[in-house]
Amino acid sequence: MKPFAEPASALRGRIGQAIFTRVAGPDGPDNRARIHGTPGPRWFAPDSPVRRVHGDASMFIGGLSALLLQSLHPLAMAAVAAHSGFRGDPWGRLQRTSTFLAVTTYGTADSAQRAVERVRAVHDTVRGTAPDGREYRASDPRLLCWVHVAEIDMFLRAHQRYGARPLDDAGCDGYVADMARIATALGVPDPPVDRAQLAERLAAYRDELHATPDALATARFLLLDPPVPLLARLPYGVLAANAVSLLPPWASRELRVPRLPAEGLCVRPLGTAVTAGIRWALAPTRPAA
Repeated sequence: MKPFAEPASALRGRIGQAIFTRVAGPDGPDNRARIHGTPGPRWFAPDSPVRRVHGDASMFIGGLSALLLQSLHPLAMAAVAAHSGFRGDPWGRLQRTSTFLAVTTYGTADSAQRAVERVRAVHDTVRGTAPDGREYRASDPRLLCWVHVAEIDMFLRAHQRYGARPLDDAGCDGYVADMARIATALGVPDPPVDRAQLAERLAAYRDELHATPDALATARFLLLDPPVPLLARLPYGVLAANAVSLLPPWASRELRVPRLPAEGLCVRPLGTAVTAGIRWALAPTRPAA
């Protein structure tokens, strides 16, 4: 063994475990074993685009971008601010979301269906009145569709820019189609099934979108005051800057978040490097992992 191989492997293991625990929670190892180890049919084949996208470290950037973009719908933001508890327990919310994505992407069809039914049951209880006086329901098909299209657009953009193996044109359309399977189960009517339909659906929401005080506070929380350890602030800052760079220019203006004039010269290369570092830390070190 090379002199530095063992210390490097140990460091990699510690970093990877720290990241995995933050994202997947204390039950992460058990959930992972159950999701991947339970026999049975799955919603998606092993070589499906959705598995390639959701299994890549670019999701760390895509997830942040998705949260920022989703916040620009006033009714969706009102529901999150009043019911999600993301400020009091941001890591818990992240862990629940990551587990849902893992189960629906990689788990058995029965497990995926049960996960969807749990989410729909929660949505049925989330309702209220936004600060502008309008009523909202989390189960509203139009709100569900906005959350869906904003999410998959940012996930896909992040993967194409920072992913280890970007998809070709057919793969990108395949990813949108794969995600339509989950969206339909969640109650989204007629979700887009290719990138052209996705672009049309996003454009149809433009007149409804603007930054409310809650959206601005969420952007500040995610970008400037994240609940991460001091040692992780620098790499997190790189991820955050790249998440902003993925947003449409109008969205970053609405959220009042600055963009560097030469993103391609420093922001994106740093984002690629940090994403590669996360990918290295989380990669299995032996077949049994």
